[in-house]
Amino acid sequence: MAARTAGARLEERWRDILAVHARAMCEIDRALHPHGLGASDFEVLDLLVAEAPEDGDRCRVQNLAGRVHLSQSALSRLIARLERDGLVHRSMCAEDRRGVYVALTSEGRRLHAEILPLQRAALARTLGDAEDPHPS
Repeated sequence: MAARTAGARLEERWRDILAVHARAMCEIDRALHPHGLGASDFEVLDLLVAEAPEDGDRCRVQNLAGRVHLSQSALSRLIARLERDGLVHRSMCAEDRRGVYVALTSEGRRLHAEILPLQRAALARTLGDAEDPHPS
């Protein structure tokens, strides 16, 4: 009986995590929709800012794939859409012809900076963070 109870508690915790994730993603989607982005779009822009902080810096798509909760094909489609919208630029890796680099454009950096407070505020609302949701 104790194993069943422990299993039930574990399952309940897992479902709670999934529910929080779903609420957070929906809240971020609502906040960013007026800017033409969704939560996954923002996540890629945010990771690119962290991985490639200077103008002209680029990141291998393979490195993003390990940090974004999307399949490789979904990530490729998302990056293609961001490129079409002028927010990122893709280039081939000269050392490894299978590799692809992605870099933020100046418009991508500008939009990220503009919507970062919206995303952080949505997270604060969803996660109940009492701290100031606006980054310094």
